[in-house]
Amino acid sequence: MGMDWYNAIALRNGGYKSNAMFTIEGVSAEEIFEQELIKMLPNYQSVLDAGCGHGDFTMKMSQHSKSLIGFDNSIEMITIANKSLLETEISNVRFIEATTKSELPFADAQFDLIYDRRGPTSILNHSRILTSGGTVYGIHSGALNLVKERLINNHFENIQIREFNRAKYCFPNDAEFTKFLSGIPGNPDYSLPEYKEELDKKIEQHKINGKIELIEYKYIWKATKP
Repeated sequence: MGMDWYNAIALRNGGYKSNAMFTIEGVSAEEIFEQELIKMLPNYQSVLDAGCGHGDFTMKMSQHSKSLIGFDNSIEMITIANKSLLETEISNVRFIEATTKSELPFADAQFDLIYDRRGPTSILNHSRILTSGGTVYGIHSGALNLVKERLINNHFENIQIREFNRAKYCFPNDAEFTKFLSGIPGNPDYSLPEYKEELDKKIEQHKINGKIELIEYKYIWKATKP
C-alpha cells in the first residue's frame, strides 16, 4: 500500500486508528507487547518508534522513556502527532517525517532500542542507527517469513519470535466490522457500494452462531545487534 492510503486514513479518522467498536475476548498480543515494552523502556537511553502513526502510543510510552523519537512516512500522521504533542507538557518526544525506503535521518548508533508496533518491518534493514548490543522489538500480523529473513540477513542475534492466536475480536454488528476492515492497511473502504459483494463474503466467513468474530493473529519479535 502507498503513502496515499495512510494520508487518507489520517484525514478520515484523525490518525491511524479505527473508529470501530468491538470487544476482545482473551489476552491480546497487543496488550502483551505494550506491557513488556513498558518494562523495557526505562533501561534504554534513546528510543525510536518506527512507524509512529498519529503519535498517541508514542506519547503514552513517553512517561516510561528518557528520550523518544517517532517517525512515520505519512506527513498527515506527523502533522496530527505534532499538533497533539503541542497540547501536552511532554518534553522528551519528537516526531519526524521519514521513510525506511530511503536513508533515515539519524546518526549511526543513535538508538539503543527500536520498537515497531505494526510499523515498517523494513526498519530491520537500518541497523546502522542501532547501537551495538541494542534491541529491536516489534509486533505485526503479516510477513512473518520476511521478518525472519531480515533479522537473519542483518545479522541480529538472540532472535525470539512468539506467535499469538488465542484472542478474538467480537463485533456487535456488520457496520462495526466494516469499519474495522476498512482500517486495516491496504484494505479499501468497504462501506463503498463497489465492495458490497466482497464485504458480504467476509461477513459470512466470520459469522459464528450469529455473531461476527475475528481471531487475532499477531507475532512479537525481539533481537539484539551484535
